[in-house]
Order: sequence, then structure tokens, then C-alpha cells
Amino acid sequence: MVLRGYVPTSEETLQTLAALRLQSLNSDFSTHAPFPRLEELFPPCVLHARLPAPRHRPPSKHRGARLRAGLLAGGLWRQALAKQQAERDQRLRGRLREEGATTMAAIVEKWKLLQGMGRPEAMAAYLALVREWPGFGSTLFDVDLRASPVAAGPQRLWLGIGAKAVSLYKPGEPEPLDSFCYGRISSFGASDSSTFRLSVEDRDLLFETSQVDEIAQLLNTYLASAGTRRPPRPQEVATSPPDPTVPPRGLCLTAGPWQHRPPLGSFHS
Repeated sequence: MVLRGYVPTSEETLQTLAALRLQSLNSDFSTHAPFPRLEELFPPCVLHARLPAPRHRPPSKHRGARLRAGLLAGGLWRQALAKQQAERDQRLRGRLREEGATTMAAIVEKWKLLQGMGRPEAMAAYLALVREWPGFGSTLFDVDLRASPVAAGPQRLWLGIGAKAVSLYKPGEPEPLDSFCYGRISSFGASDSSTFRLSVEDRDLLFETSQVDEIAQLLNTYLASAGTRRPPRPQEVATSPPDPTVPPRGLCLTAGPWQHRPPLGSFHS
């Protein structure tokens, strides 16, 4: 999940996780240690997000018409466009290599600070960092939320399915946009091979996804598990005054913001 970009956190924390992974794999830093590829340590999507978005500047109407008239006869117009695209791609690849080298250098510097940390300690520190995200343990699916038939277009989201709740995340955001305990889900199922429907109380949510079956199977598993731990019926509840520290049934506890740990030095004694 970390390498696929499904753990939303800062680049600093992602570099720390990569350093801990190296410490776990190779022990202390050494110039002779085998280096995994960067994409095996750090999510590539973060590097791609640093690159500037391509800007399309169509030529003016008159200039473009004159240029096309002069080039189309010999088929040079397509060649010119292909050459421009190849040059842009080459520049982006060069920029990506530079960003990758900078990131790897930062990871190595953090790795050097972990000298003396054993493999179990490095693994425990790695998991402790990742577990700070409230959504840890959920399985995330890329979905497009279709709000309504008249909406402007679907919204790209993460659908997180965990043991206690189903949550909706904006990609890259640590806190959910919304979260539903299983007690609030009235029904779910596939509308067709690429549309998943989730009914939450009086709302119907439609998701476009290629993983309809996987989502349904996981929900079935968690709902079956939750059914074995159903709360007592009203007539079975004791008559003692309610405990003010216990939330009402059917409500999800709201997790606090994901607080990042201090930088790497906190792992090094």
C-alpha cells in the first residue's frame, strides 16, 4: 500500500519508511550493500506528481492555418508534432531522473542515521509509523463516485473497507470525507459489471469500478463477522443508567487527525 501511494503522508515520512525498509533488508549502511530500485522503496506516483503538468498552447487561428497549409502537403505537420512530443517526453524523463536521484540521496542520509538498529526494531518502527494513519488495516479501492444522473461527472475517490467501517477518501488525504459503520449499511450489490451500489440509511451511493466482485466479497466477509458480535436487543439491555463514556449505537467514533511522529531521530537511541 505504501509503494502504491495508498498511505497518505508527507514525503519526509515516506523517506523515513524507505530508510527503515533498507535497514530491515540490508542492516547498516554500506556502499557495498545491494540497492533496490527506487520504486521498490518509494511510491513512484509522488515523484510523478512533482513534474509540471503539460501545457498545451495551440497556435493562433491564422498562424496555425498558414503553418498547416505549408506542411500538410508533405506530411511534415505530423512529423513536427511527433518531434515536439518526443522532446517533451525526453525532458520529463530527465526531470524524473533528477527527482529520483534527489529522493534516493535523502533516503540514504536517513538510512545512515539508523546504524545499529536491528531488523526487528526497524520493522516495528516502520509499522508504528504506518499504523498512525486512522485508515490503517483498510483495503483501498480506486472508485468513481457517481453522485447523481445529472451531476457534472464522477468524482475519483478511494473506497476504504475495514473491519469496523466503510470510508470514503479523497486520494492523498489522510482523513475520510465520510465513514459508515456496518450497522448503517442497509444493502449493497452490483448494479452491473462495473457499477457497485451501496445503500447507507436513506442514501444510495453508486461507484464505478473494475473491482465490483472484490468489494462485494470483502463486505460480505466483514458483515458476516460483525453479525456474530451484534449488540443486545433493547429488551436485553440492563436498566442501569447509561455510561456517558459509551457512544450511542449506530454511530462511528471519529478518529483524530493523523499526527506524524517526529523525524527519524526518534527511532535512534
